[in-house]
Amino acid sequence: MNKHSSIKSSGSLLERASELYDFGAAFRNGPDNAPEQVAPIAESIMPAAEPVVPAATPTPAVKAASQQHSTFAAIDRARLASSNLIVPDGPVTGLSEEFRIVKRQLLLAARGGKGVDAVPHGERILVCSANPDEGKTYCAINLALSMASEKDNRVLLIDADFAKPSVLKTLGIENRAGFMDALADSSCDVESLVIATDIEGLSILPAGSQTNQDTEYLAASRTADIIDQLTRHDPSRIIIFDSPPALAASPASVLALHVGQTLMVVHADVTTDSALRDALSLLSGCEHVQLLLNRTKFSPTGRKFGNYYGYGAS
Repeated sequence: MNKHSSIKSSGSLLERASELYDFGAAFRNGPDNAPEQVAPIAESIMPAAEPVVPAATPTPAVKAASQQHSTFAAIDRARLASSNLIVPDGPVTGLSEEFRIVKRQLLLAARGGKGVDAVPHGERILVCSANPDEGKTYCAINLALSMASEKDNRVLLIDADFAKPSVLKTLGIENRAGFMDALADSSCDVESLVIATDIEGLSILPAGSQTNQDTEYLAASRTADIIDQLTRHDPSRIIIFDSPPALAASPASVLALHVGQTLMVVHADVTTDSALRDALSLLSGCEHVQLLLNRTKFSPTGRKFGNYYGYGAS
């Protein structure tokens, strides 16, 4: 169990997922450089589409953020709902409650508190999966939307899946220069490429130009300088990287060297024990790994988050 996780053994779906994949045995028999601290964090239940809510009127803080950036984008709430994503200021749902659990543990590791020491660079979170189509981008966006609602944090969602970027497309934002452009051009100010949004607390850094040398650019010393720049002047900023799948593209292993936490998305009944073990060994540059069981179709406890507020299924 990760020492930064607040989850205790209770026979829930979280512990059953751990037993299903037998993570302890995987790492006892796996590579020597596999991360030592791995724990299930939460299951994400994919719900029906959430109710559509109208676009929120930008707050003064949002307007100020848009003025500080050269680019600004409004995010269509109806599009979020149709994609089964969290809708800011929308009704409480099972999905939003699940990600409240996920973010709380990540924020505790990032900031520390209640007797828990902060993880070095814990404000940098890599969201990854072993293989494509296991829900990493879906989870990265929902995590960013959930964290952006925190009053003491601002969130920067970085699309670091350079070969197949999908964050902007999912959110309905036109393609723009981004992270790779800043890595490739030493004269580029990465902050000028950050897109402010009308969701208070949320900004986005696109993947940028495509190249066959993405891993080589990431491995250069400029990467550390850019990431430091993104956090140096804003201690309230949480950075979430939407990474390429670990077994499909090499940039994930390099990105793991620059973050303090990794959230590994596991597709229920699809991701195999061997694939997960191999993926985690490639991400050994990050010692603090949490597991998120995605696309579950049941809860052994009958838990249905959201209905306490009157919006869940009865």
